[in-house]
Amino acid sequence: MKTVYLAGGCFWGVQHFFDQFSGVISTETGYANGGKGDVTYEQVCASGSHAETVRVDFDDEIISLEQLLEYYFMVIDPFSINKQGEDMGAQYRTGIYYSDLSLKESIDAFIQKKTAELGAPLAVEVAALTDFCSAEEYHQKYLEKNPNGYCHIGKEMFEIEMKN
Repeated sequence: MKTVYLAGGCFWGVQHFFDQFSGVISTETGYANGGKGDVTYEQVCASGSHAETVRVDFDDEIISLEQLLEYYFMVIDPFSINKQGEDMGAQYRTGIYYSDLSLKESIDAFIQKKTAELGAPLAVEVAALTDFCSAEEYHQKYLEKNPNGYCHIGKEMFEIEMKN
């Protein structure tokens, strides 16, 4: 099992999006790279220091890191700074974080390839994970509990694996 941390705007939709794919073992919403340990949603919104992030545990024999990142780029605007959909603020920044140094080379190569494909510098932060704390329980699997809840990701994106 491998783990990557993906920040892509509101974490409700990002978690729901990645939960659909074979090879994704588990996901968890949380707050990353804000320089502190445990924080609350209210503190994150007030300070903007942490990014709303989804921890994605995956079986790399079923789904590769590169495939996960390709999917990730399907649901983010990689040029937008601190904004995804209608969500604005530093906590909604895009980022790819790793705690396993062996993933860094693959992530860097992917970002280099994507930058060349898109022809402009990306606003996607790539960094080692410095801290991650789980979001409150009501944020976990939010769109499963609230199917009509707000999401910046279009509903059609939650059925990609079924179409393949």
